[in-house]
Amino acid sequence: MDTGGPIRYSGGFKYQLREDWWCQTAILGQACRIEDADVPGKPWVELASDGSLHVREGYAWDGPSGPTIDTKSFMRGSLAHDCLYQLMRAGKLSQGARREADRTLWLLCRQDGMSRFRAWYVYHSLRLFAGFAAARQQDVVEVAP
Repeated sequence: MDTGGPIRYSGGFKYQLREDWWCQTAILGQACRIEDADVPGKPWVELASDGSLHVREGYAWDGPSGPTIDTKSFMRGSLAHDCLYQLMRAGKLSQGARREADRTLWLLCRQDGMSRFRAWYVYHSLRLFAGFAAARQQDVVEVAP
């Protein structure tokens, strides 16, 4: 059977943003972006030097990670956090921004009604165990025959 060769795909996404969204972070002076590989110049995620994080419609993320439950009070925090960690993994945002990325998640979760205790243990779990998720890495693309 003729084919176009192997397929290239990425897995692991549960949610896709249905409209543009933004939030203010305390990460200042580190403007950076991740662009859509199919549409040069179109950013998926953009952090402005004033700390505003802009996420475009269509952006996909996996929601809250780890041993946790996806709740409404966790969704905006997980979106912002995934974007900021993705910028760090891509080498576009300093690893020194990790604490503020974790704090941004905490603030959004509290604002959205997450209990003080749950937000506390989510934040401290990130601080203790999530450094690997922000570490610089090359894009991983799975190939199937």
